[in-house]
Order: sequence, then C-alpha cells, then structure tokens
Amino acid sequence: MKTNGGETFLVQIRNTQNATWQGTVAWTDGRKQETFRSALELIRLMDSVLSAGDNQEESGEENRRK
Repeated sequence: MKTNGGETFLVQIRNTQNATWQGTVAWTDGRKQETFRSALELIRLMDSVLSAGDNQEESGEENRRK
C-alpha cells in the first residue's frame, strides 16, 4: 500500500484466528517491522506512522516559512 506521504508497507498475514488477521507489517524503507494481532491493530499501526509523517511535514513547512 503506497500513501500520499510516501510510506510503503509490506503486510504478511501469518494466521487467521477469531475472524481476524495476525502477522507482520514492515516499512519497506527498512526502518521498522512490527507484529499485529488483529486487523484493527494493523490499521492503527499504519495510521500512527502516517500521522507521524504528517506532523513532520507540517513542522517542516512551518520551519520553511520562518
């Protein structure tokens, strides 16, 4: 999944249990790899990375304006 922020995720589903996914998600730039126990946890992990990227972009724009 490629986002507007430039993040790319590699999701590997290792198991399905209790009607949800378990597996790993890795950032393709090699920074980080995390395990998740549910699809909701996967979404939250991805969202936290994208939100952190948005915050960094916003602070960079503010610094350029000064």
